[in-house]
Amino acid sequence: MSSTHPNPGGRIRLGACLYALAVSASVAILLAACGSSSSSSSAAGPSSSAAASAASATTAVAATSTTTAATATNTTTANRPFNSCSVVTHAEAARAIGESVTPGVLGSATVEGGLACVFYGPSAPKPTTPNVAQPDSVRVVVVKGPEALRYYNAYQSKVHAQPLAGYGDHAYYDGIGSLSVLNGESYLRIAVIPADAPPSLTDEEQLAEAILPAL
Repeated sequence: MSSTHPNPGGRIRLGACLYALAVSASVAILLAACGSSSSSSSAAGPSSSAAASAASATTAVAATSTTTAATATNTTTANRPFNSCSVVTHAEAARAIGESVTPGVLGSATVEGGLACVFYGPSAPKPTTPNVAQPDSVRVVVVKGPEALRYYNAYQSKVHAQPLAGYGDHAYYDGIGSLSVLNGESYLRIAVIPADAPPSLTDEEQLAEAILPAL
């Protein structure tokens, strides 16, 4: 009578084969995953660098634009003549000439190189022009900055200047009809010209006292 016996060697070989297959499959999966991760990292790297570069370039352009705008604003402000009407009021001008006057208007000031603020009385000739001195008017000019001293000295050299004390750092009457005052880096020139009388130094001094604290 014959009997069938199991084969232990066959079972061992089958198990080893299955184990090898499982290991191979795991290695293949790991390699595929690593390859995919490397590709993703490589692809993401240049994109991130490009984005960072673009952001830096945008920031630099914005900073440059801001600096340029600020410089342009500062240059414009520095080159703009001072508004002489900002330091003298309508009431002060009327009190200086002793009558009602029009609101101040700006005109060119050739002697001082700035802007004149001019107030006109009721007898001022028509049409009025703020670019030149006219009877029955109050004329105030302020020049600020490094040019103030140059204009102050230049006008002084052209007239028979009479030094005056008590106004700013230096002051003089031009002998014609205006008071000039140098106060720091501000040059103030005032002309009070009544309609039927000579220019009044007393009235100009009064107006200077009112304006100087604002310079």
